[in-house]
Amino acid sequence: MEPSTAIPDDTRTLILEAASKRFQQFGYNKTTMAEIASDCGMSAANLYRYFKNKQDIGAAFACTCFAQRKELLGEVITRPGLSASQRLEAFVLATLHHTYNATSEQPRINELVAIIASERPDIVHIKTDMERGLITEILVEGNKNGEFDVRDIEKTAEALRATLVQFSVPIFMTLYTLEEFEHMARYVVQLVIHGLSKH
Repeated sequence: MEPSTAIPDDTRTLILEAASKRFQQFGYNKTTMAEIASDCGMSAANLYRYFKNKQDIGAAFACTCFAQRKELLGEVITRPGLSASQRLEAFVLATLHHTYNATSEQPRINELVAIIASERPDIVHIKTDMERGLITEILVEGNKNGEFDVRDIEKTAEALRATLVQFSVPIFMTLYTLEEFEHMARYVVQLVIHGLSKH
């Protein structure tokens, strides 16, 4: 289907795909609305019908990435046969691998992350709320099966999210090798589980 005849959802998807390629190849700052429109085979005026500016495109792209991340992590923490402790470790390692691989494959992603974080903090809250929600599910299960003794699930989930932030933010991914990160992640999870467990 040609861009000019695409239904709105298809057109938005086309725009986001074109913007994604531009962001990854040239970076967010060096990408213009006119270039994105040209890549989509439409006029800049038509592009503005779907997104009011480049920041909106960046925010929509970030939300798409967060949705994919949520689907991945949701699958990880619902795998059958795992204890809550194992789910927590699997969650942290999956978060790390996803972030590390995305950063390696899309080295210019840090630029977009930094801009979205400063200009659209509401988008960042979508990500943090998602992570906190998944951690909450693990804590609830741990309490239910007797593994954990968490008095305030909501506050504990937020504290854990903050504790694990190093494994979920692209800017940190250049500091260590994946193997070093995995070692740190497993050790941090061990400490967390010890603190959450009944004594």
